[in-house]
Amino acid sequence: MSETSPITTEQLRQWDKRHVWHPFTQMQEWERDEQIIIVKGEGCWLIDTDGKRYLDGVASMWTNVHGHCRRELNDALKEQVDRLEHSTLLGLASEQSIILAARLAEITPPGLDRFFYSDNGSTAMEVAVKMAYQYQVHKGRPERSRFITFRNAYHGDTLGAVSVGGIGIYHTTFKPLMFETLQAPSPYCYRCELGCSRDSCNMECVKALEELMEHNLGQVAGLVIEPLVQGAGGMIVQPAGFLKSIRDLCDRYGILMIADEVATGFGRTGEMFACNHEFVVPDIMAISKGIAAGYLPLAATVTGDNVYSAFLGPYSELKTFFHGHTFTGNPLACAVALRSLQLFKQDNLLAELQPKIAWLKTRLDYFMSMSHVGDVRQCGLAAGIELVEDKETGTPYPWEDRVGIRVCLEARKRGVFSRPLGNTIVIFPPLAISNSELEMLLNVLQESIRVVTE
Repeated sequence: MSETSPITTEQLRQWDKRHVWHPFTQMQEWERDEQIIIVKGEGCWLIDTDGKRYLDGVASMWTNVHGHCRRELNDALKEQVDRLEHSTLLGLASEQSIILAARLAEITPPGLDRFFYSDNGSTAMEVAVKMAYQYQVHKGRPERSRFITFRNAYHGDTLGAVSVGGIGIYHTTFKPLMFETLQAPSPYCYRCELGCSRDSCNMECVKALEELMEHNLGQVAGLVIEPLVQGAGGMIVQPAGFLKSIRDLCDRYGILMIADEVATGFGRTGEMFACNHEFVVPDIMAISKGIAAGYLPLAATVTGDNVYSAFLGPYSELKTFFHGHTFTGNPLACAVALRSLQLFKQDNLLAELQPKIAWLKTRLDYFMSMSHVGDVRQCGLAAGIELVEDKETGTPYPWEDRVGIRVCLEARKRGVFSRPLGNTIVIFPPLAISNSELEMLLNVLQESIRVVTE
């Protein structure tokens, strides 16, 4: 093929199947099918090589905030690339990373104003885990080397992030490479592992967590939690007061609280950060995904002076935090992130979200009347619809039946792109989605569930 001749959709498909290894994808199945190839984005829509449009129901893996190809963000990127594409933060400072840190400090929970940049959610969590342990070492407590995690938790795919995760199907293969953690019960009220029901529960999972802390007194460096929502675990929404109870326990037992706000930050829950709902200030917080509005890889691990000051000392004491990434504080990503924060104010985005969130709650109630919907969970503009084989008993569909995947493929025929979490259908659109687009998303998903399950 000539390098100047047009590349057909079929040629792209062949090259993709021959050369590209896709994440979380069984490639044997992928190579059997004809996949859509996206070439353009407009607002909340993705457009393929044939011109067909798909409503982006998962915000391009939970990252998109203001829609695709928003003019103001495009302009910010173009302006920055003409000035500087990248400059290291190792031995130099960088204008855009400095300004972004100052702006973020205005909106993060009180006292969290020290920003360690990295590239994505997994690396932000790797930084958080290493930072928490090294903090304990500098405080003269090297025996505090363990971490409390939650079952059904997900914090990324690098080995440290995998170790503090709790989804067996993702992590079992790598168990020999992982460090052990202390796992606490997940606040999964629909399938409570402690046998409680929503009506009678007195947050027994919090009591179990306290017993875990008590039993391992003086051994724990930090507790890792996704505030309000366990995302990849199936959009598991925590009961009201759970997060605040965790903060209180961490204070009581002298444990650093690490909040993974990678998915929940930047407006997804209706507040800028999920921790704000219960006025919780973690000791360390990881942010990514929406920080750069879905444009470029960017993340930060955020802490306050309490943790930061433990790393200060003469060079000879080796208290330096020995961690870094090549593209730390990349000016292009930081420039887009800065413009995104301005758009939050310009569009009054958090206020505009509230009626959408309320409407979504009402509309989701209809799903519970469906014969194979076992549970519906929502937090802000994020929701999960759990499909079950038997509604009365809550018996799940067998994993190998691929019911969630089949529902999403059915939705794709109707112009909606979605991606399930097992048998849980995810609703996670760009925050800028219009009312009519949100209604279309819900209507298509409901019809697709009906076609596949009924």
